[in-house]
Amino acid sequence: MSTQTDLTGVAGWAVDLMERLGGPGAALAIASENLFPPIPSEIILPLAGFTASQGTFTLAGAIAWTTAGSVVGALLLYTLGALLGRTRFRALWARLPLVDLADLDRTEAWFDRHGRKAIFFGRMIPIFRSLISIPAGIERMSVVVFTLLTLAGSLLWNSVFVIAGYQLGENWHRVEPYADTFQKVVIGVVAVAMLWFVVQRVRRNRARARASTPSV
Repeated sequence: MSTQTDLTGVAGWAVDLMERLGGPGAALAIASENLFPPIPSEIILPLAGFTASQGTFTLAGAIAWTTAGSVVGALLLYTLGALLGRTRFRALWARLPLVDLADLDRTEAWFDRHGRKAIFFGRMIPIFRSLISIPAGIERMSVVVFTLLTLAGSLLWNSVFVIAGYQLGENWHRVEPYADTFQKVVIGVVAVAMLWFVVQRVRRNRARARASTPSV
């Protein structure tokens, strides 16, 4: 099969990798997306499904290998966060291209507020799905809990796009507009959840303040 000759850039690289290495190539491609966020999983995952539809590996294999790649990539970043600590990692992150400290700040703030939920839902949000592993490592979240939450979130996210790419075949690129819409929906749900959390926290604090105020 010469599919890679018809594709360029990230898409061509990903398909070539998967055709050469099979399932492990799909895992390596999606692990790279975790380690280098500007590589879009919304392209790699449908391509893994498309490559599976061409017989390079099975649909189940595509889902399993990409999910394994997601978990491995996340664990590497978790380990990096644990080893470097917050101060040293921020200094290193500031030197990386195409990302900035504001991304890391937002990820850390979200993790502080939402903990385990942040790990699960973070797998479905651009940039966050990579960065969310770092504060988990810095805070030394249980590795078992982190791995299970990452596995569950990645399995859900990867399955949607791999299956879509498999069903669409050579029209895999049609997934991208839906991926963008899906991501916006997820971000909207998270924003509503965060707003609800803030409102509940403000109400609780006000109730405590009223209760602690002596009556005249």
